[in-house]
Amino acid sequence: MGWGHWHPEEEPCIPRPPRGFGRHARAHHHHHRRRFHLGRLGSFVQARLRRRLFVMFGITILVTVLVVSWVMNLTGGNTWRQETERARSFVGHRFAEVWDAPAARESLVRGISDDLDVDVELTDLSGAVVARGGSPCAKPDATIPVMRQDTQLGTLHACYLQTRSRGPWRAVLPLGIAVLVLWTAAGGISFRLARPVDTLVKATQELGEGRLGARASLDRHATGEFAVLAESFNDMAARIEKQLADQRELLAAVSHELRTPLARLRVLTELLRDGGGNPRTLDQVDREVVELDALVGELLASSRLDFGQLTPKALEAGVLGAQALERVGLSATLLQPETDDVALMADATLLGRALVNLLDNARKHGVGVEALRLQEHGKEHLAFSVEDRGPGLLPGEETRIFQPFYRKDRGGEAREAGSLGLGLALVQRIARAHGGEAFAENRPGGGARVGFTVRKAGPPGPASNPLA
Repeated sequence: MGWGHWHPEEEPCIPRPPRGFGRHARAHHHHHRRRFHLGRLGSFVQARLRRRLFVMFGITILVTVLVVSWVMNLTGGNTWRQETERARSFVGHRFAEVWDAPAARESLVRGISDDLDVDVELTDLSGAVVARGGSPCAKPDATIPVMRQDTQLGTLHACYLQTRSRGPWRAVLPLGIAVLVLWTAAGGISFRLARPVDTLVKATQELGEGRLGARASLDRHATGEFAVLAESFNDMAARIEKQLADQRELLAAVSHELRTPLARLRVLTELLRDGGGNPRTLDQVDREVVELDALVGELLASSRLDFGQLTPKALEAGVLGAQALERVGLSATLLQPETDDVALMADATLLGRALVNLLDNARKHGVGVEALRLQEHGKEHLAFSVEDRGPGLLPGEETRIFQPFYRKDRGGEAREAGSLGLGLALVQRIARAHGGEAFAENRPGGGARVGFTVRKAGPPGPASNPLA
């Protein structure tokens, strides 16, 4: 590629970092916050925490009821039984006093039945009813022996449960209502306790997705621990945003500053060449300038991936391939599409950089480009691959060539070819950013095939820059 053929698309646009997160950036950020929906992780954490708090509160309430009932039974049960025995003894003695007076006996039975609303039957030792108050008592709820000294005169049978509340649920209902009210209040408390966690999870997800302006904003009712945690998170996010903004600004400034002297050096070498300078020296200077310019381009493209600066748009894979071949000075006839479905959503600048790197790698290390192929890779992916005419890959190089700064060292041709060891590593990063993967293999007929896949529907997850 000659220096006179300048391609603006080769230099990614690195936006200036926001100072103070300006008005437009804040509006854009709040728009993203309104559009943000709780992810699977946040929903799981929120639901799990609320459910656990709710169940724990319910168990605590039930255990409290049982413990209180047990304690009341221990402290008041003996007293209740003693009072019951005293009442039974009192009633038995009253009937023993009037046992020999039928009229008084009948009057006492009717009085107890009317005053206490109890069905009463008084029987003698043979079981015959000698007095009755109320309805017949078939299944007595209480049986009181009528004793005179140590001799039993008869038995008093009392039925009172039938005249009381018909449903035992009426006795349990107040307790059930109290438990339900307490458990409902526990649900509200658990929701209130889980809400700050939900806010922190959402802010963490936004920061992890590249929205560096994400902050955790808790209401004034948040507990002290959550407020401290939110403050620590916001401080961490602010530091990360500032450091990355400073790094981006420095990278952009250095890159642009380097491009200017490089352009001047290239112009000077052209002037010296025209003026009769030493061609070999000029070629060496020109090669170093090209290498530095390529390094700047690789760093700029890498910085876009570091900061999530992907701008997907509708593209044609065939057009991208033809443009890449033209940029490296190769014939468009090397493009061999093997599928009709060549539409995809991708970042044109980054994808073009990846194709140029593949073609440059084939020219420098593969003795020339045999073909640039477009192929289907499953239903969702499209594959770009470059076939070369070289000796192929060494054992283990199928993965090592994608490592940063890895150079093929065969007689020192790597340095002479101007290899930086970053081109294929960048190809792999671009492929992964587009939901694909890089690959390399030897061809059966000789040479190597190096390429990458991309997702046709576009990069997975949020790809646009929220600060742009």
